Amino acid sequence: MERLELSELVTLLRECAGEEEWTDLDGDILDTPFLDLGYDSLAILQTTGRIERDYGITFDEEAIDAAETPRQYLHLVNDLLAARTAA
Repeated sequence: MERLELSELVTLLRECAGEEEWTDLDGDILDTPFLDLGYDSLAILQTTGRIERDYGITFDEEAIDAAETPRQYLHLVNDLLAARTAA
């Protein structure tokens, strides 16, 4: 089954929205809010668009808004990937 891992999400965030100098994305960030990591809703939408294109999935906008941390976001992505594989 295809899964998006934290390291891949970090790479996508950096590619799509850059990285703040003061942010350490290599640490334990799973439960750190995106805003504390320097990523606003626009940055998440840019990353989401890339994931939709690369993985062939479609997000519910409300679900994206509810995913405030990398852990929640990865859970959302991986649920969509699992549903696509099961179909």
